[in-house]
Amino acid sequence: MFVLVEMVDTVRIPPWQFERKLNDSIAEELNKKLANKVVYNVGLCICLFDITKLEDAYVFPGDGASHTKVHFRYVVFHPFLDEILIGKIKGCSPEGVHVSLGFFDDILIPPESLQQPAKFDEAEQVWVWEYETEEGAHDLYMDTGEEIRFRVVDESFVDTSPTGPSSAEAASSSEELPKKEAPYTLVGSISEPGLGLLSWWTSS
Repeated sequence: MFVLVEMVDTVRIPPWQFERKLNDSIAEELNKKLANKVVYNVGLCICLFDITKLEDAYVFPGDGASHTKVHFRYVVFHPFLDEILIGKIKGCSPEGVHVSLGFFDDILIPPESLQQPAKFDEAEQVWVWEYETEEGAHDLYMDTGEEIRFRVVDESFVDTSPTGPSSAEAASSSEELPKKEAPYTLVGSISEPGLGLLSWWTSS
């Protein structure tokens, strides 16, 4: 679920931080820049693990700050495909079951990846697994707040870097705002035995 990623960046340290240890200032600046941010095709950055190499620091004309090229390792949330995770159901919609890990919310289990047969209850706004037994079908509800075990089957990165508006977008921007896309989303599946709500598989 969490991986160490080697990165390189040039860190700017303002003059009023020169009295501090260089490593402390650099660590603070890197966490300020990266923590809780999604790096394209890398994952969700959590925190700095360590600094592996500091190159020479430079002060450029007209800027009193120092600029140091830093090699470091960062803790990143990036589950591998087929990894099994446990989260909580954040809500349900016709698009599927939305799951949260507490620190990461952009997880969707689409209808075709649920235990089958499944149906969406419009009145309750929940997905229901119609579990077949010898006595007949039992409705097992996927309620908000329930713990759920799922397999990661796909991931999607979206480049959300700001771009200049085109003339067509500029004309329509006053009418409606475009839907904000999540920079990093996971797609899950519970369509196999042992996956789904933890309460389904615990003995009573």
